[in-house]
Amino acid sequence: MPAPINNQGMDPNPRKMWEPTDLENKEMEKFRQFVNQKHSLSLTNYSDLWQWSVDEIEDFWTAVWEYTNVISSTPHSGPVVDGSGPMDNFPAWFGSARLNFAENALWCKDPTKTAIIATGELQSKPTRISYADLYTRVRQCAKAMRKAGVVQGDRVAGYISNCPEAIIAMLAASSIGAIWSSTSPDFGTVGVLDRFSQIKPKLLFSVNAVVYNGRPHDHIQKLRQVLEGLDMVEKVILIPFVPSVPCDSSAVEKGMTWSEFLATSGEPTVSSSESAPSSSNTTVTQDQELIEFEPLPFNHPLYILFSSGTTGKPKCIVHSAGGMLLQHKKEHILHGNLNSSDILFQYTTTGWMMWNWLVSGLTLGATVVLFDGSPFKPSPSALWDLIDQEKVTAFGTSAKYIQAIQDVNYFPNQQNNLTSLHSIYSTGSPLKPESFDFVYEHIKKDVLLGSITGGTDICSLFASHNAALPVYRGEIQCRSLGMKIEAWAAPQKAVFGESGDLVCSRLFPCMPVYFWDDPGHKKYRAAYFDNYPGVWYHGDFVWINPNTGGIVMLGRSDGTLNPNGVRFGSAEIYNIVDTYPEVEDSLCVGQITKDGTDERVVLFLKIVKKNDGSEEVDEVDEVDEPLDLELVSRIKTHIRNQLSPRHVPAFVLKTTDIPYTINGKKVEIAVKKIISGQTIVPSGTLVNPESLKLYYDIPELRQ
Repeated sequence: MPAPINNQGMDPNPRKMWEPTDLENKEMEKFRQFVNQKHSLSLTNYSDLWQWSVDEIEDFWTAVWEYTNVISSTPHSGPVVDGSGPMDNFPAWFGSARLNFAENALWCKDPTKTAIIATGELQSKPTRISYADLYTRVRQCAKAMRKAGVVQGDRVAGYISNCPEAIIAMLAASSIGAIWSSTSPDFGTVGVLDRFSQIKPKLLFSVNAVVYNGRPHDHIQKLRQVLEGLDMVEKVILIPFVPSVPCDSSAVEKGMTWSEFLATSGEPTVSSSESAPSSSNTTVTQDQELIEFEPLPFNHPLYILFSSGTTGKPKCIVHSAGGMLLQHKKEHILHGNLNSSDILFQYTTTGWMMWNWLVSGLTLGATVVLFDGSPFKPSPSALWDLIDQEKVTAFGTSAKYIQAIQDVNYFPNQQNNLTSLHSIYSTGSPLKPESFDFVYEHIKKDVLLGSITGGTDICSLFASHNAALPVYRGEIQCRSLGMKIEAWAAPQKAVFGESGDLVCSRLFPCMPVYFWDDPGHKKYRAAYFDNYPGVWYHGDFVWINPNTGGIVMLGRSDGTLNPNGVRFGSAEIYNIVDTYPEVEDSLCVGQITKDGTDERVVLFLKIVKKNDGSEEVDEVDEVDEPLDLELVSRIKTHIRNQLSPRHVPAFVLKTTDIPYTINGKKVEIAVKKIISGQTIVPSGTLVNPESLKLYYDIPELRQ
């Protein structure tokens, strides 16, 4: 691999990995021509189109509305948005329009088309639900919700697996104007209560059990513990997700089964079997009774999502129905080139924003694929076999998963056909340059590898894939249309070819409408607008390539390393350390000096365990065994030569575990605070909260 050219370790001339064909038939190109004709313009390429989209935001978002066929009960007229005030002034978008997200998701030209394919561990046969069937189930669920007293603005929550019932309940709630919020069963009870106790749901949907690593796990005990802290919940609806585990409505207070709940609608229930509605493949003929879709303002709340809460109580982020609909349609149709013939599979849980992103595939008339369970059971081929079986066209996953299949030496192109697959999306953490190599060498050569980035805060993307642009090694392809993101080295100082804070300096419709229970919007403004008044500060550290227009994510800004006033991202260190086979994992954080005037870089290494196969690894010996100084020297020299002397960590230390969130993100900030002298209460979002204990009172770091 050629050495980076600039002194920040970035390669301004990365290798081209993929290039689009049949460009004139890509939706992005068609949209550019649509805009040119509509506004008498001569935009010649994506760069021109992006610039116009962030300069003329009213014309751009109106064009997206028209081009992607948003369904509204009251058409829009008048100003799109009042952009005269600051970004944190909570402007209303498309103020005269009335729409309903569920109506947009349930409309399909062909009602017999499959809307949802659902499967998971131990499921021998996937569930298939047509658009007609989905419409009927949502109608029944919405009627039952109304009978239960659910009205506009009420919260409906799911402590729920990635199953069809989660989508049905969400769409039913949104048809009424209620607000949906969900977490997955792998969240601890504290993490769930930290979230749901703030928003006070009226109904709670959950499951009887889950399946992971090849065996069922009862969920009722965790659910009971959660309900002890949610006395405002009026009904608990139990879904018999695992047929082999009993699902008794009396198992929890205020409980009723999914079938019992649907029966209150006054209609015959869809499933003929109380034990396994999720595995029923019954086709229901849609009658003429229509769902009562409430006509709602564009800014009406649709979802409440939550910040990670790794170092404090999670923030309750409220997203609008119109913002999610318009933004996701733009991302799926224009950037992803998806349409009703696509089969979209995002490996996710209901506690990650990518679940919401996946569900929006229904607004295209596409088929969405749900998978619940371990992606490595019964073997590492599980998801790739599913892609072949269901002819998946677009597959989304995490950068960590791509690394994991690489680590176990599973090469999909040797075992699977993957003919149908035209796009792979990676998110959750930065995708390493070496992972680009792995995808194109060992998964598929003629595939769009879309490294994408955004976040829970916008439930969408700032920088994204683009089916009409090349893919360059190690880079996100482009800044998303309508999102004026820049790298700022200082206030009002946008830089190219230099690292800086990711900001967005123009309004966009998927900004949260507010935070829940945030009088005077103090938390909201502190989260996004305290750093640069009037400009969205996202908290990421980025580098924008002036040659390609691509973006490289360098880590979180609040976790940015800053020794001697030189800022750089942890991703720069990881990209080097990850090339060492002796290192299983690593964590790079800064330690604030005792006088608060400087910071020193600390690199923790989790070393691959030595085991010749003759006996079990002795964990105590592994901990006590000192770090290989020759390895440390090689890593430091590599960092010095590849990056700069100032990037070299002051300390390289051994650890036996590295904290991660449930969504697969390294927890840098909590460790930074711990080694800088603070005490942190572990969050319910951590997979391994006990790992934080390893970082207290480290002798080498005592100041």
